Amino acid sequence: MWGFNGSCLQALKANLTMAISLMLVAFIVPLVGAQVPHWGSCPEPDVQASFNLKLFMGRWFEIGRLPTQFEKGGCMESNFTFKTNNSFRVVSSQIQKGTLRTIEGTGVIEDQMHPAKLGISFSYVLPYSPYWILSTDYVNTAVVYSCTDVLRVFHLDFAWILARTRTLPESAVDKAKETFASKNIDVTRMIATNQRGCDE
Repeated sequence: MWGFNGSCLQALKANLTMAISLMLVAFIVPLVGAQVPHWGSCPEPDVQASFNLKLFMGRWFEIGRLPTQFEKGGCMESNFTFKTNNSFRVVSSQIQKGTLRTIEGTGVIEDQMHPAKLGISFSYVLPYSPYWILSTDYVNTAVVYSCTDVLRVFHLDFAWILARTRTLPESAVDKAKETFASKNIDVTRMIATNQRGCDE
């Protein structure tokens, strides 16, 4: 009968964990499609100080984003409606192949010590996904970040530039990208959202 000492068992567990992790990467990456995985767990960037949830409410248009599997159309926008001191309703929409598609969800302040760390869920059975406000002036632009951690083996970044209008000057877009860069979030693959002809 074979015997294993403690170090052998630890090595076996480590190898098994690595094998499972690599299988997960091979299985999950094709599913997320547009996202680029990064090794390690999600980063923890600083968020907006003294964030005011009420002032953030209202209509925001998407100006740019990192590619995602769930946003394939144009004219993306989200309307946030205040509910309580730490919760809100969100209705997001996009036009895809000539059809208006909307989805409704709920949001909360997940960390009372950091009220800009919001969480949003579009399903009663799914947990809240991070929706962190890195920077906003409430009246013109908002810089938003989210991250999905997969077993602390790798993570997927999501990033958006939002505005109160359908377009922003290039200088404002550049400034928003600089905000991401200052927090070590790579947005070199960010794409502009098509906001043309949305109100016709």
